[in-house]
Amino acid sequence: MGAEEVVALVREALAVAGPGVPPVAELVTVDTKADEPGIVAAAALLGVPLRSYPASVLAGIMVPHPSGAPLAATGTPSVAEAAALAGGGELLVPKRKSRVRGGPAKATCAVVRRTPGGHVGGHVGGAVPAPDRCVKPGTGRIVVLPCTHPDHDGPPHRPPTPTMAVMYIPTDSPDASGAGRHDLRHHGDAEVRGQGRDLTDLAVNVRAGTPPHWLTERIAASLGTLAAYPDGRTARAAVAARHGLAPERVLLTSGAAEAFVLIARALPARRPVVVHPQFTEPEAALRAAGHEVGRVLLRAADGFRLDPAEVPDEADLVVVGNPTNPTSVLHPAAVLERLARPGRTLVVDEAFMDAVPGEREALCGRTDVPGLVVLRSLTKTWGLAGLRIGYVAAEPETVRLLEEAQPLWPVSSPALAAAEACMEPRALAEAAEAAERIAVDRAHLVAGLREFTEVEVVEPARGPFVLVRLERAAEIRERLRMLGFAARRGDTFPGLGAEWLRLAVRDRATTNRFLQAFDLALQALSAVSR
Repeated sequence: MGAEEVVALVREALAVAGPGVPPVAELVTVDTKADEPGIVAAAALLGVPLRSYPASVLAGIMVPHPSGAPLAATGTPSVAEAAALAGGGELLVPKRKSRVRGGPAKATCAVVRRTPGGHVGGHVGGAVPAPDRCVKPGTGRIVVLPCTHPDHDGPPHRPPTPTMAVMYIPTDSPDASGAGRHDLRHHGDAEVRGQGRDLTDLAVNVRAGTPPHWLTERIAASLGTLAAYPDGRTARAAVAARHGLAPERVLLTSGAAEAFVLIARALPARRPVVVHPQFTEPEAALRAAGHEVGRVLLRAADGFRLDPAEVPDEADLVVVGNPTNPTSVLHPAAVLERLARPGRTLVVDEAFMDAVPGEREALCGRTDVPGLVVLRSLTKTWGLAGLRIGYVAAEPETVRLLEEAQPLWPVSSPALAAAEACMEPRALAEAAEAAERIAVDRAHLVAGLREFTEVEVVEPARGPFVLVRLERAAEIRERLRMLGFAARRGDTFPGLGAEWLRLAVRDRATTNRFLQAFDLALQALSAVSR
């Protein structure tokens, strides 16, 4: 797109703003686009400076009109609006797309009014200070204007100068169509439920062959107490002792999923950020509670490893999985610790940590990390998805806030019995043995997948599942279904697309059967393509 078209888009946006708007003060964009000839020349034609922000900064700014293409390309759902708001101010004109005859839009722009003396690099995403904001009578909306009506008791002031943000639309993005919306409520059980056929399940990450007989006996024994209200004190103490914590630092929940809902509803957060790709329930819970959620998208080219610098400084609640579902990446504890700071809640989902031999890199049990909230689940290792039992480890004040948001008796007596049993030495030893066995079985699966030149495996994998990328993955998944195997689609995870599949680790015999079916599916697809 040429400079003239960019300038035309800018002037069109200014016309929408109405008469009396001061000249453009500056052009702002994401740093990866700051060298685009059209944008550089447009700034020169307008006679204004061109400024830019890193994508990681823009990703932490909440925007009112998100969409998929820029989210997939840069990690923020509207670069134009985020760049415009980055220096503070009030959004005057939402993002507008260029109009190109016979083709798709190539650029977007938005207009923000800033206060006099405001500057780029100030409070990111901040609102205009109170003296420069007023409600225009009869409109019911906040605008930034020279205020002369009697309801404004501050001094008159000049209209602030507008800032324009311009962003080329990424036509080569996997979400360039604008789809870019992920089904955050889609989970692996949907791949095997109600299908009318008996599928070998590689879509759900629950350990096969569970729960063990001794655990079902303990659960069954608790049924005689169902007439009494649940008393979670003993189970809570057992969980706390297992991690070397005081009981007031532990809260039992109806699965880890309930903990995400409690966090979203009970903990103060103005700028929550979720690190993706990861389990989607944290973001779904935050959105359901009315939060605008920022995303940090880790990249396949980097092995989905986390750089703490990518998380915006302004984020006051950060959610990250470890090991992460679905990437199977285990982040070093020292890296996660760098995310912690006063005034920020750091939520680490360790639902799969007990599947890591020695639970290395675990933070559960740590009391020296400020704002740390760790979530654990008994669902995966012990096969208790239908019973719903998990727990939170956090500072006592945080636990108190979460507990106040819970309904009365949130965890059933059978679930409490299971929690207590799973903390006993015999259970911990069995879980440790299972983790070692999973590591061996995972290595067997990865070695088999490496034999296929069409497949890229995310390594090193450390969870009880692996993430793979291949062309036409959706068609392969359907052919696997016909051959009796269910795999987890990857396109419902932000940061992933239709070319990704997640595969649960199973025993060697099951994996061998799966690899044979996988080979058949690839051959069949290749034959059809000829």
